[in-house]
Amino acid sequence: MLQAKRVAPPEIAPVTVGKLRIEAVHWGKDRGLEQNGGYIAAFDPASGNELWILQIYKTEYDPEMEEDVQDVFIAKMSKGFLSKKLKIVDEKGRKYLVDTDEVSVTSL
Repeated sequence: MLQAKRVAPPEIAPVTVGKLRIEAVHWGKDRGLEQNGGYIAAFDPASGNELWILQIYKTEYDPEMEEDVQDVFIAKMSKGFLSKKLKIVDEKGRKYLVDTDEVSVTSL
């Protein structure tokens, strides 16, 4: 029997912060990560090489439910004015601030 799956995650445009191109990683499990959603990856725009990946938040999965309906994706990314900080909002409206120099995240 076919069951309805969740709607696809929103398309998030890459954001340039300093000399990095930052992209949301929606399908983390396809890359061997713990979860879908909640990750960003930094790339060198000149070479296209991935430099680092950072988990922004952790999704706790309920084993009694299908995992795909529990995935929480990044909904918005924007660069801070005159800074190397990246603002992120997830689908639940939670906000985070990423320091791209320190490769660290703070929950707001």
